[in-house]
Amino acid sequence: METSVEDIFDRRVTAGESCEPTGKETIHRWCSRRCGLITRIMWGVWPFLPALVLLSELSVVKVQTAPCQTCRKLTESFIKGLERTANKNFGGGNTAWEEEKLAKYTRSETRLLEIVEAACEKTDFECNRLLEQIEDQVETWWFHRQQEAPDLFEWLCIEQLRLCCPPGHFGPDCKECPSGPGGVCGGLGRCEGEGTRLGDGECVCDPGYSGHLCKSCADGYYREKSSNDSVGTCTACYHSCKKCSGPQDYKCLDCKPGWILHDNKCVDIDECGTELARCPSNTYCHNTDGSYECRGCDQACVGCMGSGPARCKKCARGYRLKGAKCLDIDECSERTIACPGLNEACINEEGSFHCDCAEGFIRRDSICVENKPPAGPEKGLFDDMTDDEVLVLQQMFFGVIICALATLAAKGDMVFTAIFIGGVAAMAGYWLTEKGDYMLDGFLKGR
Repeated sequence: METSVEDIFDRRVTAGESCEPTGKETIHRWCSRRCGLITRIMWGVWPFLPALVLLSELSVVKVQTAPCQTCRKLTESFIKGLERTANKNFGGGNTAWEEEKLAKYTRSETRLLEIVEAACEKTDFECNRLLEQIEDQVETWWFHRQQEAPDLFEWLCIEQLRLCCPPGHFGPDCKECPSGPGGVCGGLGRCEGEGTRLGDGECVCDPGYSGHLCKSCADGYYREKSSNDSVGTCTACYHSCKKCSGPQDYKCLDCKPGWILHDNKCVDIDECGTELARCPSNTYCHNTDGSYECRGCDQACVGCMGSGPARCKKCARGYRLKGAKCLDIDECSERTIACPGLNEACINEEGSFHCDCAEGFIRRDSICVENKPPAGPEKGLFDDMTDDEVLVLQQMFFGVIICALATLAAKGDMVFTAIFIGGVAAMAGYWLTEKGDYMLDGFLKGR
């Protein structure tokens, strides 16, 4: 007999158990689910469970040291889950019965579990670890504190876990940030550590502002006059001015390093001409706006006063002073025997030269030898003869043999006579066979 979900529920209620079934949830899955969040959380992060366990073993970090941004991100995701499930129900076949027997879906554990399962991405280890650690607090807020503390972030991250501070506060004790008429840091900067349990509360001013509550203009800025009674904004001076009364180059009051004030203008200091520059050997000073830079000398120089071979203090090895420039010495044309090796050629380079093998030669064992292809096997006596030449040679050989046999046969020697007749017959048969094949081939080809 099939057991219904209603029967199972009635038995569990009678036994004093309080776990809720979902609409179409199977009996096995429903019965195996515990009444807290931890099991469902572990299902969500199951592929990464070994890594999470390892992190827990290797670290002694407690909830109190978890960063505020992790808690903020978790609560924001939780609120999105509330919005996503706002119009849902149990989804079973008998929703009316479920809401009659169970709590409304709005405050049900079923909805809570759906939200928790999607609260952290599976790859976000910090979020999953924090969620596992604060299971009890999340359940407490869900079932008992929602009405009196509707702001989950404030209740959980600030009051319960003490990971964050309210806006405008910082540090372990959530001290108040420096504030002025415009708000935190006068509305012209941010408080270091604001909203967290970290930081020193110092004002980090926006560009152009400095001082307590960012009320002053920073170096390189001046305060514009306002058309009303409000405080003017800080605007950038001319690029060479440290302090000024306006944006023009002639309204400077003080200059940045590398500049000197003259008639309310900041004039560049030529560090190279005033010997203020300090450059290492074999470099020269090049003046720039407000500063200078050291550049390398030409390769023809040993020490220099500027760029190029005409500004050398001394010529480098392989160069000679010609006129006002240090120019390359052509060792190949000036030396009688620049490259003494056999079959070597001299090749000139900037400031030097080198010896290489002459054309048609390659270097082997430090000696230039003729570049010949490797020798192949020796050819035979008849390797270069054509087929026709071989045939003529064969006919001449047989002709000599026939003539010798004919001479012996003429003397009446019966043995040589028989050999002569056989040789003639063989020669005739060979010739006729070759000739016949040639004639037949020509006939078939229409020749």
